[in-house]
Amino acid sequence: MDEAEELQQRYGRQIAFEGLGLEGQRALRRARVLVVGVGGLGSWSAELLARAGVGGLRLVDADRVELVNLHRQGLYDEPAARRGGLKVKAAAQRISQINSRVRVEPAAERLTRDTIARLAGDADLLVDGSDNFATRFLINDYCVMTNRPWVFGGVVQAQGQVMTIPGAAGPCLRCVFEQPPDEDREVRAITAGVLGTAVAAVAALQAGEALKILAGRLDLASPYLLRLDLWNNQLQRIDVRRSREGVECPCCGHRRFEFLQGGGASL
Repeated sequence: MDEAEELQQRYGRQIAFEGLGLEGQRALRRARVLVVGVGGLGSWSAELLARAGVGGLRLVDADRVELVNLHRQGLYDEPAARRGGLKVKAAAQRISQINSRVRVEPAAERLTRDTIARLAGDADLLVDGSDNFATRFLINDYCVMTNRPWVFGGVVQAQGQVMTIPGAAGPCLRCVFEQPPDEDREVRAITAGVLGTAVAAVAALQAGEALKILAGRLDLASPYLLRLDLWNNQLQRIDVRRSREGVECPCCGHRRFEFLQGGGASL
């Protein structure tokens, strides 16, 4: 069986979608993605990318599986929670059962300014599954500096947001949030709660953006910050460039990488 037949056998329904096609599917197989965090967003995103046929996934997370994770995090089950093992190992094992052709690299460590170049240096794209803005600003600095695309995502309660950062040209995360919120004021799921359905919806949007880019269609990536509220049936598109007209971003505009060069972050 040649490569085209093999891909058709597994991904035929996806290849039939004219936006992707056989060449797009081949590009997905060649791609390498760094998933930063395999909790709520990262676990669902990693599973969707694996099912879509992305060839290489590196999973970065130092946390362990707990029962409280299961309502919103894919890839894990009750036996994994009882074992309390590392999320990256449990996720890698499950992905290998879903798609044995995906090369999965579990990295049980934290993303910091000292580790990001090693962990992300060969990745075509980064997917944000972190749960804090310090890590996201670090990712943003690195990706703008190295002209590498990444997909931001965040969820709390029933509200989520997604934005694709195309690389050096911007717009980037600091075009929206010039500074991260104070840690004691940052609203997080552990205190405010979160719906699993909102997590899955945002992860699906992130994975969809990633597939466009990995298939070679960066031109089709969303130019907006998307905000949604599943509980109140609201969807909002924010034109970041228009909202920041006349304001130079400190990162993609002035090329200052303060979070990469001047401080660390931890996932």
